Amino acid sequence: MVSFQERVRGAILSVALGDALGAPVEKLSYQEIKERYGCVESLKTRWYKADAPEDVTLGKMRGNGIVTDDTLMTAALIRVYLAEKRHLDAYDLGNSFVREIAYKKTYIPEFGKEALIIDRLFYPEKYIFIRHVLANCEPREGGIGNMVNCGAAMYIAPVGIVNAGNPKAAYDEAILFAMGHQSSYGLEAAGVLAACVAKACEPDVTVDDIVDTAIRFAKDGTRNAIIDMTDAAYKLRENRAGMDGVIQVFQSVISPYSPMKDDVHRKEEKLGVPSNHYTPSRLFSIEELPMALAFIVLNNGDYYRSIYDGINSGRDTDSIGVMIGAILGAMYGEKTINIEDIELLEKTNHMNLTGLADQFAEVAEKIIHEDLSLSEKRRTMF
Repeated sequence: MVSFQERVRGAILSVALGDALGAPVEKLSYQEIKERYGCVESLKTRWYKADAPEDVTLGKMRGNGIVTDDTLMTAALIRVYLAEKRHLDAYDLGNSFVREIAYKKTYIPEFGKEALIIDRLFYPEKYIFIRHVLANCEPREGGIGNMVNCGAAMYIAPVGIVNAGNPKAAYDEAILFAMGHQSSYGLEAAGVLAACVAKACEPDVTVDDIVDTAIRFAKDGTRNAIIDMTDAAYKLRENRAGMDGVIQVFQSVISPYSPMKDDVHRKEEKLGVPSNHYTPSRLFSIEELPMALAFIVLNNGDYYRSIYDGINSGRDTDSIGVMIGAILGAMYGEKTINIEDIELLEKTNHMNLTGLADQFAEVAEKIIHEDLSLSEKRRTMF
């Protein structure tokens, strides 16, 4: 039996592991990763930009287990739960969460020094500050107008944990919270991933259970993309397809839902060119979540193989690794992670991830017990 504490440790440590494994190759295509690295299967991977000038690296460093904003924002969300000790919504995002990312310094591994998390964030995550602080928006409208991407889904795993065993509640809370940051299919992915993490915390859960949960709660393009990608993964698993064939099929299947493909760079020549990339749509889906679920299915839940395949598939490699890690880490607990990987992650990033997970597990358990007590009181009313 995997304890709740072990599941929380597994999820949080696995977010960092998937993040750090994918970070050195983020934005490279599958073919570019294959040509440069063969297959990335180590935290000690050298960043492909390591020798680039500072105007290219923007003063950042990656490799050797360094995590990115995915992990930093996950930790920030955990700290909000530790402070509030209750369920959260968009008002908490616009208040407590903004305080964590914009007003409290922490160690930023990519910078090698203490700084504000917002100094490291990508533009659609900086949008949180613009909307809630500078524009003083109604918190539940904070995500309107933002670039639609995986930015909320990448740090939403803690919402699944405080709703462990209740995917519906996890989906609802993730939507209520993340609507202060994202909209459309970017928001939808956050809800679905939280539901999957909540389901993964149940004893004896299977990969099929996780997929069924995702399909049950997903809407519109996100639902269709998950169905198509996991259906393809089941067939590929049965046929024992090689990685080249897998990537060809997966990228073909996801393309109607995510038209960006390998064109992930924001170059000057894109200015003024009409595009539906990152725009709200009921027909589209982010790539990362359907990809993550597909690789979990393809490998029948094998922990390391699923993460490795996900981060070697190219494009948004770190966030794909994060989503696979969050689900499987919650499913199997910390014992599935190599101890040397945990030690390297904590040492390199100056983060006591195990300690943070333990504090969070204690608070999450209290929240869950309060929910159960309230449910019991409601039952006695009828």
